[in-house]
Amino acid sequence: MRVFGCDPGVHGGLAVIEINDGAAPQLVDAIDIPVAGVGAKERVDVLAIRTWIVAHQPQHAFIERAQAMPRQGSSSGFKYGRATGAIEAVIACCEIAITIVEPAVWKKAYHLRGGDKEGARQRALELFPSAHALLARKKDHGRAEASLIALHGHVATKLNPIQEARNEPRRSE
Repeated sequence: MRVFGCDPGVHGGLAVIEINDGAAPQLVDAIDIPVAGVGAKERVDVLAIRTWIVAHQPQHAFIERAQAMPRQGSSSGFKYGRATGAIEAVIACCEIAITIVEPAVWKKAYHLRGGDKEGARQRALELFPSAHALLARKKDHGRAEASLIALHGHVATKLNPIQEARNEPRRSE
């Protein structure tokens, strides 16, 4: 089963993991969220995301719940919310069920503290050792978080073929 994970935002990441019974999960691919434009005109490139999703054919998507951050300005918050909404719309248009994952829940499962970006990257490297090339740079933390969100979402919701056939979205608590 292929599962899609997303660390949302203009500077987030996308990941697809393969989960087979009895085998260790594998990170198939991970990318930074594609963007178009620069500065204030920077936007999520929804067509590039759609092309990437279609190429990987995931059966389910897990996306971190978007929320306002402390001391985040209104412009930044709006940009983040707009990016998250665009990503969710692309996933829905690809007819993939979406489950929203709470940030505190998946981070607690991997013993990560709030904004520990490097810790998330290191944990992803431990869980997906053959994917070093996809997570090699310190700035690949968005990709790492997306892979951890996908893995946690799959384990927490215990997806099964009947639920997938119904295409029922679930919420991971």
